[in-house]
Amino acid sequence: MQNISEIEELIKLISRLPGLGPKSAKRIVLKLINNRDELVKPLAKALAEVYKNISRCKICGLLKSSSVECSYDNCSIVGKKYDKICVVENISDQWSIESSSIYQGYFHILGGTISSVGQKKEDLLIHSLVERVNKDNIEEVILATSATVEGQTTAYYVQDSLKNTKVKITKLAQGLPVGGEIESLDDGTLFSAFKNRSKLNSNSD
Repeated sequence: MQNISEIEELIKLISRLPGLGPKSAKRIVLKLINNRDELVKPLAKALAEVYKNISRCKICGLLKSSSVECSYDNCSIVGKKYDKICVVENISDQWSIESSSIYQGYFHILGGTISSVGQKKEDLLIHSLVERVNKDNIEEVILATSATVEGQTTAYYVQDSLKNTKVKITKLAQGLPVGGEIESLDDGTLFSAFKNRSKLNSNSD
């Protein structure tokens, strides 16, 4: 293989994507090179548009157009009024739940989990979750973090952060396997987990 710096850099970047290694990245790069007009130009344009126009909401964590403003009193991204918020770790978790059509309500994407290394609780959108609950007439917060140690630790911290509110707090229950990641669950498992979610506090009694 020729040592061409531009190609090497592209392979290195693509191999950093989830599920891809150097061999897969090389095949993708060759496909792109052999289809410059059909793939490279529109792909480069699409990536530039996403970089320029798409961002994460600093309140709820959802992806949004940079032209859309979000506030605590009105979620412009969703465009509907709900009384429930489903709290997930990442955008991929939101997409998995949305595609199953099991849940109808707001989402709140924390942006990761609390762990001994990496993310700190200050980096997560927990403060804005409390603000949303207080200002947007939320009746239930569903904790849909993964069943890993980090996910459960994060769920406990979120629950503790909401203790002074009157919101009902529930968590996904039966059907969610220990150590399971939300994005990897099938629709049947998600349905069972949502249907059998359990109450964690008694503030709404």
